Amino acid sequence: MNARMNLRPTLFASIAVASSLMLSACATAPSSGYASAPSPAYGDPCPDCGTVTRIDEGAGSRTPNATGAVVGAVIGGLAAREIAKDNTDSKGRQNTATVAGAAAGAAVGNAVQNRYGKGYDVTVRMRDGREVIVSQDDLNGITVGSRVQVRNGRAFRI
Repeated sequence: MNARMNLRPTLFASIAVASSLMLSACATAPSSGYASAPSPAYGDPCPDCGTVTRIDEGAGSRTPNATGAVVGAVIGGLAAREIAKDNTDSKGRQNTATVAGAAAGAAVGNAVQNRYGKGYDVTVRMRDGREVIVSQDDLNGITVGSRVQVRNGRAFRI
């Protein structure tokens, strides 16, 4: 019974660390929302500017798909190993429990990432008439009708 009491803080700490890693993997760097002023030398002062015509929830530019599965596998494997170590002396059973825990953790981690890792497909009508769709994780105040500049595959409000 005493071994199980010592496992709980370790298990909770592992889950807290994994949760932090998964949430930080979804975070993006904040943007000021202001674009640098382009040179008005040749006609259109902002050839990369346009108006947002549509915003759809989509895949976005999320972190690689394996992130949730990897973090889940590590946590699941460690937790299963600790539980098996307390309940059996057999190395074979501990290894089996580790593999099973890693597989279950990977499945759960992947499901969590797929559920919470959504982004946005932003459709922009450019000044020259062409239509551009960019995928990004956040909108930073962009709504339908916003004037934006498209740089590096992202839309920035101007």
